[in-house]
Amino acid sequence: MATLTIFRSAGASLPRQSFPKCQMGFIHSRRNLSSYLVTPKELAEALKKSPPSPISPEPRVIPLCAAWFLPNDERKGIEVFREKRIPKARFFDLDKVIDKRSPYPHMLPSPKTFAEAMSSLGIRKDDTVVVYDSKELGIFSAPRVGWTLRIFGHPKVHVLNNFKLWVEEGYPTESGELYSVECNPYPIPQLDESKVATFEQVREVALDHNKEGAEGVQIIDARPNGRFTGKDPEPREGLSSGHMPGSINIPFTAVLDPKTRAFLPKEQLKKLFEEKGVDPAKPIISTCGTGVTAVVIDTALEEAGFGTPETRRVYDGSWTEWAQRANPSDSLIRKDE
Repeated sequence: MATLTIFRSAGASLPRQSFPKCQMGFIHSRRNLSSYLVTPKELAEALKKSPPSPISPEPRVIPLCAAWFLPNDERKGIEVFREKRIPKARFFDLDKVIDKRSPYPHMLPSPKTFAEAMSSLGIRKDDTVVVYDSKELGIFSAPRVGWTLRIFGHPKVHVLNNFKLWVEEGYPTESGELYSVECNPYPIPQLDESKVATFEQVREVALDHNKEGAEGVQIIDARPNGRFTGKDPEPREGLSSGHMPGSINIPFTAVLDPKTRAFLPKEQLKKLFEEKGVDPAKPIISTCGTGVTAVVIDTALEEAGFGTPETRRVYDGSWTEWAQRANPSDSLIRKDE
């Protein structure tokens, strides 16, 4: 039986449990979280009713830490997970559960690689998974991991809004060193390709911009305005900054409360997208630097009721792929004068 390396609790706020072999079960959950975004209070209540016990045959609520930092940031997700986490949480490494054959960072893993990761995390197909970020950044990378679970068909996925508030509101945390947890079998899923935009598809949208008869697909870019306009450099050395023709710049921070770093209320999100000229009736592709914060925008669109799961996609390669593959002769990288 394979094992997962997690951390031994040091000063945890909840009692420590042993980790014998888990049993599989497909019993209806005793606690259903009502919406995709959940509050700290809702998660705390759900964990009391369906704790992530390895000996329970019933579906559990599993906190899944997705903490991640940009490559020019000295902090590491695994380090902040060690320092402070929700008790019994697992850690999803966004730098490792990827397509390792791709030259671009964070590209979606194969179904087999995804299943192996879920298995090693000890997550069962019938578990409810609540993904959360670091307290340092607030909402940042958790939506990307939540989206990944969803498009690989995990039935019950939510995002905590957010861990910063969880800590500030006094909900339990733990820290500590390593221990090993036995994994669970996880079936190899199918990827829902309809939710993912490829370079070729985005290129076609960009080339069709302002052409008569074009479908009118909207591209929303979540990068900071300086990188979008071309005035500031990209954090990855050698990449040109700028933007795709016709794209709309909505930095991902615009959909977050500046103090709590949690998602804004639905009505405020709706107003923001309206002011930016986003048409809720037209298809939308979200993009960013490497496909991480694009999903912050995609999640905000879902909350605001803009588009549907059938009309929203995320450009997986995002600007890192675009800036390396776009042909200069096609004028597909624009900069503001």
